[in-house]
Amino acid sequence: MPTPRLRQFWTLLILLTGTVASMFAGSQWAWQRSLHAESDSVQRQLALYGQTLTQRIDRYRTLPEVLALDAQLQGALRRTLSTDEVAQLNRKLEQANGASQSSTLTLLNSDGLAVAASNWRSATSNVGQDYSFRPYVQKALAQGRGSFYGIGVTTGVPGYFLSQAIRDESGHTLGLVVIKIALQELEREWLQTPDIVLASDAHGVVFLASQDAWRYRLLQPLSDEERRELNATRQYANQPLRPLEMQVEDQMDNGGQLVRVASSPDMPAPAGRVLWQTQPLPGTPWQLHLVHDTHNSLADSRWAGAAGAGGWLALALLVLFVRQRQRLARLRQRSRQELETVLQQHAQELRTAQDGIVQAAQQAAQQTDTGLSRSLEHLPQGVVIIDADLKLVAWNSRYVQLFRYPADLMQVGRPIADLLRHNARRGLLGPGPVEEAIERRLAHLRSGNPHLHESAKEDGTVLEIRGNPLPEGGFVTSYADITSYKNAARELRSLADALEQRVADRTRDLDAARQEAERANRSKTRFVAAAVHDLLQPLNAARMFTSLLRSHLPDEAGRHAADSIEGALAAQDAILNSLLDISRMESGQFDVHIHDVALGPLLQVLGHNFGVLAESQGLQLRCVPTRAVVRTDENLLRRILQNFVSNAIRYSRRGRIVVGCRRVKRVGGHLRIEVHDQGPGIPEALQREIFEEFRRLDEGRADDRGAGLGLAIVERLGRLLGHEIGLRSQLGRGSVFWVCVPLGDPAAAHPPSAPATAQPASDDAPLQGSSAWVIEDDAPTCAATQALLQRWGCDVPLAGGAPQALEQAHPGQAPQLVLLDVHLGAGYQGPEVYAELCQRWGQSPAVILVTAERDATLRRQAAERGWGFLAKPVRAPALRALVSQTLLRLQQGKH
Repeated sequence: MPTPRLRQFWTLLILLTGTVASMFAGSQWAWQRSLHAESDSVQRQLALYGQTLTQRIDRYRTLPEVLALDAQLQGALRRTLSTDEVAQLNRKLEQANGASQSSTLTLLNSDGLAVAASNWRSATSNVGQDYSFRPYVQKALAQGRGSFYGIGVTTGVPGYFLSQAIRDESGHTLGLVVIKIALQELEREWLQTPDIVLASDAHGVVFLASQDAWRYRLLQPLSDEERRELNATRQYANQPLRPLEMQVEDQMDNGGQLVRVASSPDMPAPAGRVLWQTQPLPGTPWQLHLVHDTHNSLADSRWAGAAGAGGWLALALLVLFVRQRQRLARLRQRSRQELETVLQQHAQELRTAQDGIVQAAQQAAQQTDTGLSRSLEHLPQGVVIIDADLKLVAWNSRYVQLFRYPADLMQVGRPIADLLRHNARRGLLGPGPVEEAIERRLAHLRSGNPHLHESAKEDGTVLEIRGNPLPEGGFVTSYADITSYKNAARELRSLADALEQRVADRTRDLDAARQEAERANRSKTRFVAAAVHDLLQPLNAARMFTSLLRSHLPDEAGRHAADSIEGALAAQDAILNSLLDISRMESGQFDVHIHDVALGPLLQVLGHNFGVLAESQGLQLRCVPTRAVVRTDENLLRRILQNFVSNAIRYSRRGRIVVGCRRVKRVGGHLRIEVHDQGPGIPEALQREIFEEFRRLDEGRADDRGAGLGLAIVERLGRLLGHEIGLRSQLGRGSVFWVCVPLGDPAAAHPPSAPATAQPASDDAPLQGSSAWVIEDDAPTCAATQALLQRWGCDVPLAGGAPQALEQAHPGQAPQLVLLDVHLGAGYQGPEVYAELCQRWGQSPAVILVTAERDATLRRQAAERGWGFLAKPVRAPALRALVSQTLLRLQQGKH
């Protein structure tokens, strides 16, 4: 049998070996699968690049063919031209080339000499240059057309040359027209991808590259003949052609290769292995190459390896757990059997001990007249034995000591009643008549029933009294001193009571501290809400005055300054609204409405709203379609995702932003909505801090960095909804913010509603000639609102507080519309003031609540009463639109 240590060694060895094997198998499987997927994607991307390059060349291909049919060019090649005729040809070619800066047209005679060119005005004009050594000239003269990529010998600028022969009616070649296409713009477009894009010629020379260090690299060694050909055609002028040090490590089924590129000071190469995909370009001897970093496949491989190792460990631990349970079950069974054996032994010993006591009692009954039994002296208890006539038979000295009996009292044959009476005189039988107490005890002894009870003496001694009848009549009673045990139990009870009291005191202190903290938090929340409310008042007035100011500024510079002020006020508005939202969430005033929501339309609206903003920043925003249904509050989930996307746009300078969702395997019935960006990434030490208030990174755009409240609101909304919020990030590679949402019932789902926005009125027709009262306790806001309404053609007889409104309210003189604040100071409440005004007018005009309160209950009550609602600070277009709509409904109601 192997020893336990050896068994542990083999178990650990099997566990580690299986873990390594599972990790390797999972990693290789995921590596191959992800690599093939990436290879297919790279191949499709390379096809698009090839299509783009072909289209760019085809755009210019027909121009030389058309010019070859031009009679003026044919005539120019038949004779010697004057200076004026050459100038006319130059202008003709310049005009034919148009405004394009990516091509050059040149007319050559049959000797390869440039007669005219579209770049005749530049210092590096082609006119007069001999190009007979160029392959595109030789091919056109011999075959009718030619093509060639090389560096211009005159301009030093590389390009792709397309040539077309010019022939007369008899088919004799008079010369040729050549167009040179510059492809540097295409290389700049390739810079937008993180991959490396290359184009090589038939000799394996890279002549186009998205990174300068890769240009003019040799993908394969040149033979001597190829070098002589390149030197003769001066295809790459004096550019040094250096070999690209690379090693092919694996060949894939779809033509892709795993390559390791050597790095050098003048040639920075990607770290590790890269995916190299090659594709020929139709119609040319060229090949397009795309070098793709495999870090995503490597990451997938690592995750799969970790998953494989975790799966193996879980399975191995499950097997070990089952085996351990079986082993414990066997041990419990064996222990139970051993315990039963021990219990049987103990039971036998107890029966033997009991028989011994009875035998000792019987032997004691046969002792001499002294009554003291040697067989009872070794017992720690006091023992007394009486016969069937209730008379003393035997006892031990411990019994005499416990009750301090006099020597003359202890005699064999003395009735036990005498001992009981002696104890009664000393008060050991308790209060009450003595004879009754003695008779009760004698009756119990006569009954022959066993008994067990405790008795306390005057000196504090506590005795445990245990009595058992003898088989042939009589009774044996033992008296054990349990005073120390009782004292210990009493002390333990006292200690427990003291501990319970201390726990109760500490609980009361903690409860008081908690209540104090809650009161402090409520005070803080009320303070923040009040402070934000007070700050929104002047901000509301400032935004209205800014709207007025812009219409009074005649010059563009002044209007631009007004727009800048408006933008700054809007940013301040966003910060205060965020603070108010945090205050409402902490005070529990945020209403949550959970229901089943279709996620696809919500993401579609999100992509539509933020797509233009992302495009203006040079980014691509993509929302992956989904049919998932989640159970959440649609408005609060939309705010979470809007914050994620807004942050991604703010901190990303290039690349893509992708919004999508995936099932969470470790949490059943949940979906994780993720926002991926290619920003600078977040250090691990700051990944928790950014969810705190006023914490933000410094990598954002200089003109749009935020106040650091967006993610704090997201974190609180997640707690409010019970949705887990998280992120993962790598420096230099980007971040992924996510929210985990429970799945809902597709049958009960309805598409999320778009945020309600007030549509501006097309004109001021409803406002012209209308009347409105502005009831507001803030004087600047009153003045600004009155000025705006009057500018829109509305009559505003009153713009003031509640006292002025109540004073000027007369029967039958109600305005058409009342703009009403909620808190009007001095104890006035807007709805109560409005009710009083309606009684005085005898009319009920339309109402628009304009308040800094963001309470959802207040908004719901306004909607139930048919009132409009605007939250401060108010934007002038929103106020104008809502007032126009309200007045228009009034006019339609009259008709």
